[in-house]
Amino acid sequence: MTNRGIAPFRSSGQVVGHLVALATIIVWGVTFISTKMLLVDFSPVEILLLRFLLGWLALWLVCPHRLRVGSRKDELLFALAGLSGVSLYFLLENVALTLTFASNVGVIVAVAPFFTALLAWRFLGAARPGAVFCVGFAVAITGIACISLAGNELALNPAGDVLALLAALSWAVYSIVVRMLAARGYGSLPATRRIFFYGLVCMLPILPFAGISFRPEALLRPVNWANLFFLGLCASALCFVTWTYCVRLLGAVKASLYIYLVPVVTVITSIALLDERVTLLSGAGMALTLAGLLISERGTAAARGNAQEREAPSEGQA
Repeated sequence: MTNRGIAPFRSSGQVVGHLVALATIIVWGVTFISTKMLLVDFSPVEILLLRFLLGWLALWLVCPHRLRVGSRKDELLFALAGLSGVSLYFLLENVALTLTFASNVGVIVAVAPFFTALLAWRFLGAARPGAVFCVGFAVAITGIACISLAGNELALNPAGDVLALLAALSWAVYSIVVRMLAARGYGSLPATRRIFFYGLVCMLPILPFAGISFRPEALLRPVNWANLFFLGLCASALCFVTWTYCVRLLGAVKASLYIYLVPVVTVITSIALLDERVTLLSGAGMALTLAGLLISERGTAAARGNAQEREAPSEGQA
């Protein structure tokens, strides 16, 4: 007898995974406010370098033991995770912000869950993205576009838009690689520390061309260090560990769906901290984004259930 109607929240591990993913996304949604404040005194590359250097040091202090890597292939996977999820993703996104509208970047980067689903189907043997997943994706992107258009403009800027699309693809690659490393039994904390190390190494070639200065007056401002510690310790060290953990529990595709909520959290944070007003368009966008998340989540659960039914033996074979 086959098992029909698999519920997405059936196991306690799934519940924990969803809660951890939601908490992680809430913190990441707030990072835009901290980054915006730091951009007054620091360049994007300076923020990126300090953020992940602080994160790596924090993880090293918490877990100083050397990680034993099982094979050269696994070492290459750690390097690929550092390149895709730390160096490339943030650099591509930051450069895209200088070439196109922030609203464009917000919409395009949200394509990451769709790329993740395609890569998981190709490399992890996951179910092929079905119609329900695609409908949810379309609804969520429409909602994110509404949020971006509320008070901003959306127009094609080919160079910046392509870089934003490549950033979304980089994050999808990172999510898939993290899932592969989790399947090999590496713990979330030591694995994240290793990934940060390779991310920092991959930044080194661009530093001579990035105009790094670290002005003393900027480094002496307490508000800058407060934001840097938030980005480095909380949004990087802690949240990358929790993201790896929820990818282990939920899978790369289902965890990546929570990326849809980043613009929603940013809008709510802006209302709470910057005294901005919610408009009819942004309110509708948040509702559509949440609806798209739920639809896509049901699509992944249904696809997984159908795959399990096809693999299960029939009653005559049992």
